[in-house]
Amino acid sequence: MLPGTIPDFNTVLDVPKGKAVVAGGGFSTWTYRPGFDVSIPVFNPEVAKIQLPSISDSAPRKYLAISAQMGIHSDYRADLDSIAAVDDKFLVLDKCQEESITKLCHGNKQYKYPHVLQEATFCIVLRRSRLGQAALSDALQANCIPVVISDSYVMPFAEVLDWQRAALIVEEERLMELPSILSKISPQRIQSMLRQGRFYWQKYFKSMRDITLTTLQVLNDRVFPYNGKSYEYWNEPTPRVGVTSPLFAPVIPPKAQGFTAVVLTYNREQSLFTLITQIALTPSLTKILVVWNNQDKQPPAVEKWPKINKPLKVVQTKANKLSNRFYPYDEIETEAILAIDDDIMMLTPDELEFGYEVWREFPDRIVGYPGRLHVWDDKTSKWKYESEWTNDISMVLTGAAFYHKYFSYLYTHKMDKEIKTWVDEHMNCEDIAINFLVANYTGKPPIKVTPRKKFKCPQCTNTEMISADLKYMEERSECIGVFEKVYGMMPLKTVPFRADPVLYKDNFPDDLKRFPSIGSL
Repeated sequence: MLPGTIPDFNTVLDVPKGKAVVAGGGFSTWTYRPGFDVSIPVFNPEVAKIQLPSISDSAPRKYLAISAQMGIHSDYRADLDSIAAVDDKFLVLDKCQEESITKLCHGNKQYKYPHVLQEATFCIVLRRSRLGQAALSDALQANCIPVVISDSYVMPFAEVLDWQRAALIVEEERLMELPSILSKISPQRIQSMLRQGRFYWQKYFKSMRDITLTTLQVLNDRVFPYNGKSYEYWNEPTPRVGVTSPLFAPVIPPKAQGFTAVVLTYNREQSLFTLITQIALTPSLTKILVVWNNQDKQPPAVEKWPKINKPLKVVQTKANKLSNRFYPYDEIETEAILAIDDDIMMLTPDELEFGYEVWREFPDRIVGYPGRLHVWDDKTSKWKYESEWTNDISMVLTGAAFYHKYFSYLYTHKMDKEIKTWVDEHMNCEDIAINFLVANYTGKPPIKVTPRKKFKCPQCTNTEMISADLKYMEERSECIGVFEKVYGMMPLKTVPFRADPVLYKDNFPDDLKRFPSIGSL
């Protein structure tokens, strides 16, 4: 739908919409409903079907910038004409005496359109009566960098496309500064923007079919956010240029590698030994690394440790810090890490194995068992940590969770020191901190696996659990607010999703189920 009809040219569609999602080509920030409507490009089918010659991104171009729009406001045209009068690198075109969509004129000289756009590095896209202009698509088709001068215009597919990589957005009041602005763009950035614009045209803009499929994919990502396309999918041209992190390679980590269980402990020997005995039964477990966080007491003697069929390594830390859980120890040789507390007694080997299988499909996310939620409290105007059992989650606590060892490196060496200091001083929120970190780097929510919501040892009472302390819970709400201020935004993503094994609830014999021992709560 293209809003903006004579005589008012409103930026909202002048038809009854009810509660329908509107896919429109001329949205203003005043009429666009973020997360609901979809801003699409204005498509020019007559120009799109013209075959343009292929030109190299590094080929020299005759003009720095071209304005090739008819019917722009007289004030804007006067400004453009005054720029072109003193700078021959600017070309301003208008309609010819004999109007044609494939011909534009400068004085008595005719130019073929859109071919002439290929002679310029930048193509100026000004607002006319409507905010949305087909000139944007025409510029991308001609591999010309769009310079969009249209205040309040919502760019096409703006919620998924990073337009800073493909276009320049300039305020209308700065129109006369264009020569200075454009001349300062480095050749390297121009090359990158040309490549990005060509990628956007080929993948999302070149036909109504591509526009429609892109719109449907945007809607699909909203409905199924856990399976939504990544930033890289939407914005990385293929083949990719330069080095990319192997973490985000489109391959599943090899199952044969297995995972390393990292157990943070202080002084609970009996529950630690029970936990080690249980998790050692998990088929894909490769090694158990015990992080002994007590400096006043030596780890138990070798003969006291349980006898298991998996390697067991103990590391004693130099200071009692919760951040020690996420240190990238040399002993960790696998990509997958299972972070688990020494009192998580109720997870079965089947639940752990299934969690690892899910993580292998989503190695850039935290995949685990205790789900939590951050919510906005209108009474206090602050974020609140919600530990009640809900279907929505925005965090998976690392008391029992799989994650990629790359995030241990980021937590230790790249995360803001203010967050690490806060965690270590308060002895709280290290699990929330790594959820912030992963969500900020990937833009993706965590994944909760299996329905179990209770994990602590059955014999433990609430008074023995640190998480039952009211002050502890208040601190967790406080740290969400602190971390948000450090990041300058709220990176956590909320999803109503849980992964369960196939046949989990089906009435089949256990010997037909791959993961028969899945707890209910």
